[in-house]
Amino acid sequence: MKVDNVSLLGVKFAKLNIWQLNRLLDDYIQNDEKAIIANHNLHSVYLYHQVSEFRSFFDLADLVHADGMSLIYWGKLLGYNLDIKNRITYLDWINPLLELANKREWKIFYLGGEKGVARKAALRLQDEYSNIKFRTHHGFFETTKKNNMRILEKINGFKPHILMVGMGMPRQELWIKRNIESIKSNIILPSGACFDYIAGTAKTPPRWLGKYNLEWLYRLVSEPKRLSYRYLVEPWHLIPKFIIDIQKLVFKNSEE
Repeated sequence: MKVDNVSLLGVKFAKLNIWQLNRLLDDYIQNDEKAIIANHNLHSVYLYHQVSEFRSFFDLADLVHADGMSLIYWGKLLGYNLDIKNRITYLDWINPLLELANKREWKIFYLGGEKGVARKAALRLQDEYSNIKFRTHHGFFETTKKNNMRILEKINGFKPHILMVGMGMPRQELWIKRNIESIKSNIILPSGACFDYIAGTAKTPPRWLGKYNLEWLYRLVSEPKRLSYRYLVEPWHLIPKFIIDIQKLVFKNSEE
């Protein structure tokens, strides 16, 4: 399937909807291929330009989708044919993904969350998706060589079709990058607090807020201490990137 890429703010992501993303993921697994499927939002764009190792993670990614309405809105302003369906966030994607996994009888390993949280989420999901085999491990471990090897052995012994790494950005991306050669899984997904929401330990923003790009405000009010810098300061660092995008648009229009 041909995928069109969009270039914004110095990064690239694929123009996809959930159905197309699931189709590509299905192809990777059916062909027994290994792939990193990453995602971009404004926070990741900021980190991309600030942290070289984080940037190199995206060089390894086989596919990158948009997980942020700010990117969709900005792309639309610049003339890209984007809409809300091209914003794929885990809160919207997880059920269609699990429905496909249930149909295919895949195995899913989730690495992340506090002790017991991922297991609680997996038990809830098992009732609805009985054909999926789940395995979990918490994400609060010291990244010593011994601990890392033990976790990799657990993952590789299970041989999951999908490995979801939910340890927060950028830790989850850096962990994947540093261990990619040792990971035996078809699909590797940096997936944030996905299972925290399913387990009920994190508050889920009302889905209608996503349409209006207001999920960030809900999260900011819920966790002001942790998220104030991300939502109120980081975007200002991207102003030069916004200006470059505008200059490119002006130059393009002047040539036409």
